Amino acid sequence: MDIQGFDHIVISTSKVEAIVEFYRDVCGMKVVEERPQKWALHFGSSKISIQDASALPEIARQTTPGTANFRVYTNRDIEEVLRTLRKHNVDVVAGPGERIGATGKILSVYFNDPEGNLVEVCNRLAP
Repeated sequence: MDIQGFDHIVISTSKVEAIVEFYRDVCGMKVVEERPQKWALHFGSSKISIQDASALPEIARQTTPGTANFRVYTNRDIEEVLRTLRKHNVDVVAGPGERIGATGKILSVYFNDPEGNLVEVCNRLAP
């Protein structure tokens, strides 16, 4: 296999409406209803598929709501990210702090979405 990158990730949730609103309103992602009651969140060249936990396909039965943990990049200053989180009453779990990402040093903050998934937003730091 010659894996090149991600196409999408899936978040299983029992709170579809709250999750869609959160990622649209707080994170600025574009919401697309791909088919009736099947939502996707688009940002950059990536997407997050939202899977209603009450209608999981057999292949995904062990996917548990609230267990996702992922990092996304932003071009915004982390202080601006913090202001946005405060504006929407989202508690910061950790950060801001420097870490090592896939492409080098980053500055990031962690927070939880309404289902409890851990979201890390970061920007790249100069080498």
